[in-house]
Amino acid sequence: MSRTSQPPSPSSFSLAPVPSPSPSPSPSPSPCPPARTVPAFPPLRVGRCGGRLRRALRRRRRAASAALAVAAAALAVAGGPQAQASRGAGPPVQEPPPPPARMVSAPVRIADAATVRLLRPGDRVDVVAAERAGPPRVVAEGARVDAVPGPEEAAAGAGDGGALVVLSVPRDTARALVGAGAVARLAVTLC
Repeated sequence: MSRTSQPPSPSSFSLAPVPSPSPSPSPSPSPCPPARTVPAFPPLRVGRCGGRLRRALRRRRRAASAALAVAAAALAVAGGPQAQASRGAGPPVQEPPPPPARMVSAPVRIADAATVRLLRPGDRVDVVAAERAGPPRVVAEGARVDAVPGPEEAAAGAGDGGALVVLSVPRDTARALVGAGAVARLAVTLC
């Protein structure tokens, strides 16, 4: 059932001469290129690829919907919070958050009075204790400055060495600050 065709001969596709409007004694060269033969080619079949693409997309959609159905079934079997409540199991018990630490005001004498003059109420500072026998250690982290003495108060206490600053810290940190201030020189760094 195969169709075999012979390529047509050049004589079968010859062009008929076009009559010229004015007779001329000598024929002029034609502006058209010479005739060529058309090679034989198999017939084109259109429409098969589109069907493959549609089938592939249909398979993908079916796979995605099957995956969603499996996930929904798994959730229905396992159940969410509503399913647990209907089975008699209550929601998971959450522990209450720890109570916030009670903040206290702790007056602290800082060794460098000029550093204290840089501080403003609301600043956050770290308090560092510089002991004679050992490396410096951080006593309080992120302490909030509550009050800073004015220039006249700082001048009155200048004979003691250092300056006083009031920090808002948890009760345990206030105890550590008092103990460190008794045995070491305290300094602050701005956070």
